[in-house]
Amino acid sequence: MSLFVLDTDHVSLLQRAHPVVAARVLATSPDELAVSVITFEEQLGAWYTQIRQARDPERLARAYEGLFQILDDAKRLRILPFSRPAIDRYLKLRRMHRRVGRMDLAIAAIVIEAGAVLVTRNLSDFEPIDGLALQDWSRTEQTQGDDEG
Repeated sequence: MSLFVLDTDHVSLLQRAHPVVAARVLATSPDELAVSVITFEEQLGAWYTQIRQARDPERLARAYEGLFQILDDAKRLRILPFSRPAIDRYLKLRRMHRRVGRMDLAIAAIVIEAGAVLVTRNLSDFEPIDGLALQDWSRTEQTQGDDEG
């Protein structure tokens, strides 16, 4: 059994009911799906920014609806922590991959420590990271990196 960790881009597609991503998630056992705590940090930050910047009731309502959605999703999704071993791996990855974003490296570290497959559209961002298995569920044909899953 593989563990598939949805990157922030795939969580966003799932929240918008992307047909291919939604079908693949539905076809996958809930025990085989997870997200990283970094994904929730990214989404929370985005919604907090929209709440602070809302200048009219409609935008404020939309922003709080988005915040509510991710909190509701958190009840149903397995969330992988940024554990001490993952932080140690992240620090090593930072030294090796200076051009890769910090959040991406944190997600990669969590996924590697979990022995999981990262599900992302951003394959080129993650491909340089050794030991990271990748898949893209947003296309009808399966795009895969290191692991068949």
